[in-house]
Amino acid sequence: MNIDILNFILRAEAAAQPTAQQQADMTGQFISSIVVMVLVFVMMYFIMIRPQRKKEKEAKEMRDNLQIGDEVTTIGGITGIIVRKGEDTVVIETGGDRSKIRVKTWAISENATVHDIQEEAVKKK
Repeated sequence: MNIDILNFILRAEAAAQPTAQQQADMTGQFISSIVVMVLVFVMMYFIMIRPQRKKEKEAKEMRDNLQIGDEVTTIGGITGIIVRKGEDTVVIETGGDRSKIRVKTWAISENATVHDIQEEAVKKK
């Protein structure tokens, strides 16, 4: 009876040990799963992250190029003309009674005034 138990244990251990072919298959699966994950991250970068960064860069450039006299629209939808520009704020004049509102530069969402530099760039194209 002891021999039967010993044989059973030895067979179970032998079955638990993966063969060289099984180890190669597992390594191949591991490498292919890593490659798939890398491809997913690369696709996410080109589909989501890169366009967002490009849009943020364009918005920052627009805000850096604001000048007095530009007609702008804020994130909240207020439209006016810039009458004073500070380091991180601008004062816009809006409405028929010429009300002045001070807003942060990051709150400017659109510059409706086209400058000569932009017109020249369009003409060159």
